[in-house]
Amino acid sequence: MSVADTTRLRDCLARYRDLIPALAGIGEPAANDSPASCIERYEQCYPLLENALWSGQVDFEPLLDCYQALFREQDALIRKAAATGDMADERCHFILSIPVADRPAHLRACLESIHRLCECFGYGGNASGVYPRIRVIVAEDSREQENIRQHIELVEAYRRRGLQVTHFGQDEQYQLLQSIPEEDRKILGTMLTTQPVDRFYRKGQAANRNLSYLKCLQLTEDRDRTLYYFVDSDESFCVNRYTGNGEEAVYALNYFHSIDKAFRSTDIRLLTGKMVGDPPVSPAVMAANFLDDVTAFFSGLAQTAGGRACSFHGQSPCSSAIASSSAVYHDMANLFGFENNPATFPYRCPLQGTHDHSACLRDFAPRLAAFFFGEHLFRKTVFRYDQGFSELTPARTVYPGNYVVNHAGLKYVIPFGHLRLRMSGPTAGRLIAAEIHDRFASINLPHLHRRTTGSGLDESFRPGVERDDDGQQAHIDLSSEFERQFFGDLMLFTTETLVTRADVNQPFAREDIVRVMEDREKELLALYQQKHDAILTKNRELRELVFQPGHWWLDDPELAAARQQIRDFIDNIHYNFGEQSPAWQQIQSADHRARRKARMVEALMNYRAEREAWDRLVSASVA
Repeated sequence: MSVADTTRLRDCLARYRDLIPALAGIGEPAANDSPASCIERYEQCYPLLENALWSGQVDFEPLLDCYQALFREQDALIRKAAATGDMADERCHFILSIPVADRPAHLRACLESIHRLCECFGYGGNASGVYPRIRVIVAEDSREQENIRQHIELVEAYRRRGLQVTHFGQDEQYQLLQSIPEEDRKILGTMLTTQPVDRFYRKGQAANRNLSYLKCLQLTEDRDRTLYYFVDSDESFCVNRYTGNGEEAVYALNYFHSIDKAFRSTDIRLLTGKMVGDPPVSPAVMAANFLDDVTAFFSGLAQTAGGRACSFHGQSPCSSAIASSSAVYHDMANLFGFENNPATFPYRCPLQGTHDHSACLRDFAPRLAAFFFGEHLFRKTVFRYDQGFSELTPARTVYPGNYVVNHAGLKYVIPFGHLRLRMSGPTAGRLIAAEIHDRFASINLPHLHRRTTGSGLDESFRPGVERDDDGQQAHIDLSSEFERQFFGDLMLFTTETLVTRADVNQPFAREDIVRVMEDREKELLALYQQKHDAILTKNRELRELVFQPGHWWLDDPELAAARQQIRDFIDNIHYNFGEQSPAWQQIQSADHRARRKARMVEALMNYRAEREAWDRLVSASVA
């Protein structure tokens, strides 16, 4: 092996040996080293460089450039050694599935992040302008033809840039669905949809994702060396870090490399990551703490003047939610084993340059509406390196926008899609963990999650959230999502209890399901009532605080639009969480709950039969 093959490794060791003393223990590669020995030196470097990157010991940007370059150089050595017969390249190919419904801007960001990841780390190399070990499926679920057209254009654009992207259109999905034997297709309707061909759109994330499994199987060339990576369109293959200038996205995680190693060194079947950035939960379960933070912001604003220099800068990330890995954005975090944190979190103004509080408020007010689409202005999470990228921990929640399976793991789909419930990933996770135990694991490889695109809410389609038909953002209705959240919680905690009392490999008994569901329902109704009362009180207090006479922002004519946007936000909170809220009325209705529960009981009873039909389908690998 020539010295030139390891130029970046040699440069790294020489440049950073003093700054990262542990590197001194790694010898420089010699000309007579075996390929395996040389390649192992890179593996020894990576955790040392990662620790330095995320501890702040060394300038971030130059070290990140060095870190990425080492992966590209190592990858070239692996491919060269395989081509000359010196060692086998046993690394896996990846097939990525991205379900998307009416989200061109999100899809663009997701595809761009995959392309950047390939460029930065070079997993599998680039052969004749193509990244051969990475394939991407865009699983179409849009209703609007214009959005479908834009999705297809994006697929073609990224194909020209070297990504092997396939558009999995609705006609093809329907035909593939029809190719399943009729008896199994009837059983699998709850997983794969029963919607007719003329309305084969917005089938739901679970159904569309599960249908994409069939396309993954079609594209599989080597079952033993293929991993299937399921991603949401509003997630990117990067993470966030905070600097003196605010938040920035960085390509500092070699997802493919770490995931490949995890599957080849253990017997796991399903691996899930998490996410950083915007919370992974519905606005329906974070309204109370959001109101606390908004109120704290206005309380601080009232202590100053509109013309003074903005003071909402410089808060230490370590003092806010961005440094926390717990569910501080969730009003009922205790349900998931986290302590409820009563503290408020500071607002971090994103404006750059010299500006005053009036400018800060003009920027802040229109951003309030994004809350109803899942963006939390105060409680974002930031990436933490912790124990690195190799440690696996037992998992019990599937993050639908960030999980990977091998061929055997394709059996573990997201069930109950026909119910259109939220919390489908945690519910599936409880069932999967009870079945395969430590072969279902979590890894510290989060995606950056962005609920909105920065181009306004017009590009922020979210199932269960509706705006006025004329496109105005003043009236926002999340009744459907709120209702689906309550019954999703009920399904989750019913399932969580069931799997501790019954064998998940056998059908659940109706009487057991009903008994557990009734107990969980009582608990959730009490918790939701407490949250409901708290939201009404907090919203009333916010209105009184903001519009109490004497505040400087009430008399400024340039803030008229901002004042209206604040009123709209408060009114929308009342509409969605007040006594007359459509969702609240449904949750309180015994008749509505009975209808919902009857379908949920039936779904749990049928789970085993559906899984058996799905397992047969995966084993047969429908062509």
